[in-house]
Amino acid sequence: MDSRFLETLVRVVELGSIAEAARRLDLTPPTVAQRLRALEAEVGSPLVTRAGRTVKPTVAGTRVIEHAGVVLREIRDLMSAASGTDLPAGPLRLGATPTVMTGTLPAVLKAWVEHHPQIEVYIEPAPTALLHERVLRGELDAAILVHPAYELPKTVMWHTLREEPLVLVTPTTMRVRDALATIASEPFIRYDRNVIAGRLADDYLRKRNVRPKVRFELDGIENITRLVSEGLGVSVLPDWPGAGTNCPVRKWPLPSPFPSRTVGIMWQRSGVRAPLVSAFVALT
Repeated sequence: MDSRFLETLVRVVELGSIAEAARRLDLTPPTVAQRLRALEAEVGSPLVTRAGRTVKPTVAGTRVIEHAGVVLREIRDLMSAASGTDLPAGPLRLGATPTVMTGTLPAVLKAWVEHHPQIEVYIEPAPTALLHERVLRGELDAAILVHPAYELPKTVMWHTLREEPLVLVTPTTMRVRDALATIASEPFIRYDRNVIAGRLADDYLRKRNVRPKVRFELDGIENITRLVSEGLGVSVLPDWPGAGTNCPVRKWPLPSPFPSRTVGIMWQRSGVRAPLVSAFVALT
């Protein structure tokens, strides 16, 4: 069985579209469809079916996919272990949150290319919760994310990159004498309370009996910054690298004690490509 065909099946089902899977795999849709037919012929059962414009797995396809992740990971591990160099062969499968993609990551990747030009890095942008699960499942070798609000399993390693204190973010034209009074009086753009920093901000304001006039609530620091820069309100966000680069805003400190979110790298302690992660961490 060709592992490339198996990976194609996983991508098609994951994305629900042959066209989108083809785009992600840098193939043509006919090539993706041909791979699926070849795989179905080999296993002797239909693996996918169309439901409108969406592609869904059949019963047999679902069963195959349940085992496919393990098989593909074992193949990747085997290929990495076969390296004749000091480090395992790549690619290093790395996840990163959106703010990391525009803040910390580019400089580290530049150093990586200088030190290890022969080792490819596969990068997957995603929210912290999804990255955390994908590292635990072995689908990613490592991820740069926000430390969750609970203790990490002993099977993973953690390296802290930075602490990001929460700050008041306002349009550049606004002047602030009292950060809490500004939050209480101005239209407020709330950082989604389903994410770690959003919960930290909400808890901080509740403890100080500040009830902001919420105009919007959404995820995505860059999205919120854009709204603030347009004068639609103020917000409380982590003080992340690159803040205000694309959308000019002004940051103001909050009264102490203020919370911070911790950003770092998480990876499996015993993974085959753990030495690659260690080499990556050394460059941060």
